Amino acid sequence: MKIHDLITTTGALDELCARLAKSEFVSVDTEFMRENTYWPELCLVQIANEHEAAAIDPMADGIDLTSLLELMCNNEDVLKVFHAGGQDVEIIYNLTGKTPHPIFDTQIAMMAISQSEQIGYANMVESWLGITVDKGARFTDWGRRPLTERQIEYAIGDVTFLSDIFPKLLKKLIKTGRGAWLNAEMEKLADPANYAADGDKAWLRIRQAGRNPIVLGRLKAIAAWRENEAKHKNIPRGRIMRDETLADLAGHPPKNQADLAKVRGLSNSWKDNDIGKRLMNVLETAEPLPKHELPEKVGRGAPLGKEGALVADLLKLLLKVRCREIDIASRLLTKSDELEALAAGVRKLPILEGWRYEVFGKEALELVEGRMAFTVKDGKMVMTHLGNASGEGEADSDGAGSEPQPGDDEPLPAQHAAE
Repeated sequence: MKIHDLITTTGALDELCARLAKSEFVSVDTEFMRENTYWPELCLVQIANEHEAAAIDPMADGIDLTSLLELMCNNEDVLKVFHAGGQDVEIIYNLTGKTPHPIFDTQIAMMAISQSEQIGYANMVESWLGITVDKGARFTDWGRRPLTERQIEYAIGDVTFLSDIFPKLLKKLIKTGRGAWLNAEMEKLADPANYAADGDKAWLRIRQAGRNPIVLGRLKAIAAWRENEAKHKNIPRGRIMRDETLADLAGHPPKNQADLAKVRGLSNSWKDNDIGKRLMNVLETAEPLPKHELPEKVGRGAPLGKEGALVADLLKLLLKVRCREIDIASRLLTKSDELEALAAGVRKLPILEGWRYEVFGKEALELVEGRMAFTVKDGKMVMTHLGNASGEGEADSDGAGSEPQPGDDEPLPAQHAAE
């Protein structure tokens, strides 16, 4: 593979992108800094196909990234391959208002063909290529110039190894027939709504017990205010106020600005400065949260009463057994809180929709509703439909009858590879 010198001019970038635009796929990674800013500062972009790789310096004087961003967001013929690419996609969205498409994330793909939960890049490289990645340059200052040769070599490795792994990973995925699963997950990753910094939704990230509309209305108002303050100052939202402090203010608002000095997590200066004044104005004008925005009420233990926790434990055991049977990471299927909600009687859940329902949700629902039970047969744990004495319909540990067969569905990248 040809490794180019660091690209610092628009001309060299345009020539590279013109060649890469003819590829079936490109692997992409970014290096950025965001410790001291609200908006991540893009410091380096690495890109490769099967034949060439380059690092691009977006901080170089006069460089125009238009051809690169066009390749990322407007070229539907080239698949963009990332590993744990959420933050990389966010940066591109911030620059363009669009997300890379079509997109493929190898971390998500690994969960579909193994029980690896969010496998790290270095571990994936070790597993597929037998190469140990030098992570020494990982936490260097990517914003400082000039970049060292070690930094550039480390950064380039993130995409050259990815370009070697992707075709192998794709080949294995095609054999599993799990393409439909991944297509849905990749479309979620590429959904621009995930990356829009919407202040009105900022409160949803903050833990807050209860469903009191007045408290939640204050929480929503303060969270939106903090988001706007952080954007305006371009500093991390936690520098304005930590989540814990925000939730405390929503639940126990001060009577006047002077009382802000008594709030844990706020400095004494808030009692008489402008930011404290703005905060008090938000608290005083906050409206109760509308009924349609209230979080769904989950009846604790209903309809299972005090046995609900035990039922949730059975669901977790079923999940563990099922994931072992079909060799899939449990995180790709569901999470513990969703299983607890199912045990408590909630039925509007992702696990009861689409491919997740077919693979696991159907059995989980039957278990909760008393139509399926755990049994042991020939030393193996199996799931048996109650009332089926003949054993017909048992789901034994090889997962027969439930697993898609090779060739049923091919992942999105296979379609591009075949074109």
